Amino acid sequence: MALQNVDVFSEVSTEQLSHLAVIAEEVTFSEGDVIFKETDPSDSMYLVLAGAVSLHRGKMEVTVARENDVFGTWALFDDDPRVVTATTVESVHVLRIEKDDFIDLLADHVQITQGVLKGMVQRLRSLVGRVSLDT
Repeated sequence: MALQNVDVFSEVSTEQLSHLAVIAEEVTFSEGDVIFKETDPSDSMYLVLAGAVSLHRGKMEVTVARENDVFGTWALFDDDPRVVTATTVESVHVLRIEKDDFIDLLADHVQITQGVLKGMVQRLRSLVGRVSLDT
């Protein structure tokens, strides 16, 4: 059910989200663990179930992902290296979805693909709207 809060999955039906849940893996990290480093290959996204993760470039913190926050989402769609390092601030429990499993799932379920594309379009429109308001 936590997957319903992920913006790129917002247009995917609850029934179709159950297919995503099957490929999601629960993982726990200890405080101070590095989940991935800047320039690592983009291979999975994460949804924080409990705990907190600092997303930073060097010593500059970009944001902190907390319960129900998602990070690394674009890794599902992009082969470019990571742009931040993800380090746990405290013990963290996450759902991880690996890119290869996600791509296989999209190939088999056109309804999920359509929902993900609609969710991405909504996210991009929202970003463009915010940029337009700032200028």
